[in-house]
Amino acid sequence: MLIRILMCYIFGYIRVSVEGYYIEKFINVCMNKKIVMWHLKRKQNVKLYFNTSIQQFKEICKIAKKMRCHIKIEKKKGIPFLLYRYKKRKIFAVVSILILITIISLSNFVWNIEVEEENGENLENIYEDISDSGLKVGKLKNNINVKEIINQVRLKRQDIAWMGIELKGTNAIVRIVKADNKPEIVNESEFCNIVSDKEGIITKINTQDGTANVKVGDTITYGTVLINGWLEGKYTGIRYVHAKGEIEAKVWHTKNIFIPYKTTETRETGNSENHYSIKFNNFEINLSKRVSKFKIYDTIVSEKKFRLFSNFYLPISIKKTTNKELINEEKTYEREEAKDLGIQQLSEELDKEIDDKTKIVNKHSNTYEKENGIEIYVTYEVLENVGTNEKIVF
Repeated sequence: MLIRILMCYIFGYIRVSVEGYYIEKFINVCMNKKIVMWHLKRKQNVKLYFNTSIQQFKEICKIAKKMRCHIKIEKKKGIPFLLYRYKKRKIFAVVSILILITIISLSNFVWNIEVEEENGENLENIYEDISDSGLKVGKLKNNINVKEIINQVRLKRQDIAWMGIELKGTNAIVRIVKADNKPEIVNESEFCNIVSDKEGIITKINTQDGTANVKVGDTITYGTVLINGWLEGKYTGIRYVHAKGEIEAKVWHTKNIFIPYKTTETRETGNSENHYSIKFNNFEINLSKRVSKFKIYDTIVSEKKFRLFSNFYLPISIKKTTNKELINEEKTYEREEAKDLGIQQLSEELDKEIDDKTKIVNKHSNTYEKENGIEIYVTYEVLENVGTNEKIVF
């Protein structure tokens, strides 16, 4: 709303009076049509004063006519009317020239950086790396070496497969394709064993090449050799190969948590307050007091940048700081309540950790009573493929 009012001041607005017996209905119709109105003032219940934009005045006149209300423009305000008032004076020409020079000058700088990541994936600290490489808000476009910035960012990060930068107006669009995390691959021509990458009990083994080193029912740990990368014949002796095979094992995933019987929980009360400020690049002007009236609160900050066209951003933005009030409440759990809460939390964590295609054989939980709470363990027993290639070093 504040941004729309500021834009109305830039493009001009009017002070309007409406007189009639259906003022309440007139206001409701305007609100339903999303007409911007501010500084409303009633007089004797039949007359209303308010500010609105020039563009919406025609629509307001139509509504007033339907409501049988008399409408009148009381004042005209804003930059266009100010310039019109002084159009015959030298100040009008000077201001026009200054505005034109300012816009041309601003168009030579980057005032916004937009990062577009493939599939909406967020790369950690990507803005910081781009800025450190030389692409910053407020930098002259002629001093931006796109190829050098791309090379620097890609040298720093291993999680980027492709990167491109396009300068449009005062906007820099950075497009990024994330690299896939590929496991280390041992060449088929190299000799290797298959070793365990998990702890568990073997439930199935299918050796395609090499010599099995374990059997069904064996307990394995990290690094246990499952299939040896060699074959032994009666007449050929030992011959080394690239071990191949599928090994399935019963694996346990366990998580634990301690739930106290008495605890303090923080929740939102539903009350909030907004503070606004105007930013001119790195210079900030507060439009309201920044001290919060809440004792405990969570802060959310958002920023809206001004732009003349789709890719012509200005070094001006409105910063909105929202404080949401929080309250601490003492919470007391019975033993069963604490147990159910802990099992639910741990089960949700394990469900996220375990792949959907993995077969879950069994779920069980254990609880241990403590002096001031209960400790809970939840274990998922699953069947998983285990084993990874390990190169044989002679």
